[in-house]
Amino acid sequence: MANRKYIVGNWKMNGLQAQLSDIAEIAAVAAAHPTVDAGICPPVTLIAAASQASPGFAIGAQDCHFAAKGAHTGCLSTAMIKEAGATYSIVGHSERRADQQESDADVKAKAEAAHEAGLGAIICVGETEEERDAGEAIDVVCVQLSRSFPDGASADWLTIAYEPVWAIGTGRVPSVDDVAEMHAAIRTKLAELMGQGSDAVRILYGGSMNGGNAAELLAVPNVDGGLVGGASLTAEKFGPIIEAAGAF
Repeated sequence: MANRKYIVGNWKMNGLQAQLSDIAEIAAVAAAHPTVDAGICPPVTLIAAASQASPGFAIGAQDCHFAAKGAHTGCLSTAMIKEAGATYSIVGHSERRADQQESDADVKAKAEAAHEAGLGAIICVGETEEERDAGEAIDVVCVQLSRSFPDGASADWLTIAYEPVWAIGTGRVPSVDDVAEMHAAIRTKLAELMGQGSDAVRILYGGSMNGGNAAELLAVPNVDGGLVGGASLTAEKFGPIIEAAGAF
């Protein structure tokens, strides 16, 4: 039995109060496609307002800290983002791995902290253009997944997002065959890491998914949804992706 499609929008450092209406419009599209799980990860300043304005729509965080509290200026604990209204968090996005030097161990700890707080976790993995050109993409991603994989993982709270770093926000998209090969490798690695139940862990594709290519990408075996960046900022752009997912 195929997994339910899961479409998540990552707004990154975009969005002010004026954009809450966009989230409400996206939530309305999602409500019209009940066979799809959909959500938005806005900047943390909008989590509370978005969750209150669109009850029942899955609002997530873009990151969390692995510590419950302490001297971590500027960071947010899982309890804080949960109290604000988030029900899950992205962890290990390539931009944070690169810009904030987050390690696989950091990502693992964050995912475990999210679960301990009762939140879902979306763990991101992916290779750079140099690694792909060197023929190392699958090895790099599988090692990254192994080292980032949380203890006690189960499909009811863990999602994996494959994001080829070179395709994020560039408009470049790997071939369907490349996506299929990588998602199959991730599925195999999940089976090694957790055994029974691994087939139910959803694997999202994250790399310049849009309304024009969503249907083709979502038809690829083991592509259970998408982690969408720029195309998730408005219902006009994000809606067609949710609609495409609803056809499966």
